Amino acid sequence: MQTRTIIVAVVLAVQASAALGEVKYTITDLGILPGGSESFAYGINNSGQIVGYASVSNAHAFLYSSGVMTDLSAALGALGNSLAYDINDSGQIVGYASVSNAHAFLYSSGVMTDLGTFGGSQSIAYAINNSGQIVGQANTPSDDAHAFLYNGGVMSDLGNLPGFGVRSSATDINDSGQIVGWSYSVGDDNYHAFLFSGSVMTDLSALGGSHGGWASAINNSGQVVGYNTDATGGMHAFLYSGGMMSNLENIIGLQSYAEDINSTGQIVGWAYGGSGPSAFLYSGGNIINLNSLIDPASGWTLLRANAIDDNGQIVGSGVNSWGQTVAFLLTPVPEPATLSLLALGGLAVLRRRSGQVLRRRERLAQN
Repeated sequence: MQTRTIIVAVVLAVQASAALGEVKYTITDLGILPGGSESFAYGINNSGQIVGYASVSNAHAFLYSSGVMTDLSAALGALGNSLAYDINDSGQIVGYASVSNAHAFLYSSGVMTDLGTFGGSQSIAYAINNSGQIVGQANTPSDDAHAFLYNGGVMSDLGNLPGFGVRSSATDINDSGQIVGWSYSVGDDNYHAFLFSGSVMTDLSALGGSHGGWASAINNSGQVVGYNTDATGGMHAFLYSGGMMSNLENIIGLQSYAEDINSTGQIVGWAYGGSGPSAFLYSGGNIINLNSLIDPASGWTLLRANAIDDNGQIVGSGVNSWGQTVAFLLTPVPEPATLSLLALGGLAVLRRRSGQVLRRRERLAQN
């Protein structure tokens, strides 16, 4: 009977593994801050720590870790809005906090550092890599925003694409120091996505016949995602990989935007149609509405997916079953090795049982 039970367990484990070959997700509601009304998640590291902002009387930057949402606004000295955009694997957080003006910050080991500006009134930090290099935009004395790299306590102006000399912003940086973002010129009236690598700034929007675009993220393989615009101004999510620009097909609606890409090339973002935005995942050459990969009984509508870590966990914002717009965490299920380990464990027990039965039979035969 025990042997039969083990065989059934192994068979069920293998069947379940096959049936769950398509990745699905459990959803965690990250909640809101006391007295607040909504929340939005923008970044996640490979330990599952999440940052973003939650609305109270104004925007408050938060850190979500071990199931707890912590308000960072007081620690940042924010008198107005504050927002956390990114967190690296060491737990260092970047974003902006408003004191007299909105300034980019680094929050590390409980200490807030104001990154300053290029002489203008404002700055924003959008991303930090695992070496502690930070990118964003900072205003000049004329209050034009310029893309910056902050490294070793020094903020450097990355400049603009040739012919796009008015505004620029750096939106992400990988662990090799490659940077992506956008550059803008009033005369051209278009944003152009750029890749900054080895001191050279390349116009990615000039590839593939695009009329403009915006680069939002880069992984450690140098793959870049964002959006390109067509002749009508419509946005289309793109992947730039191996020197080739590819537009991702829209899953719904008319427009799409790719927000982030992890080390395995999985991409998340949102697509917009007549009924509003929907979060998507691009994986293995397929672009999928994330709403189709969660339990429909959850009552959630996933609007925007903003970040994905190397474990495949996704954060963003959506509407929960109570009608609140709140931050979410999606976790892939089953864990990739769980059912395989169950099956292997069952087989190991089965082998032991079989061995015991054979030995018992041998002893009986000898007697």
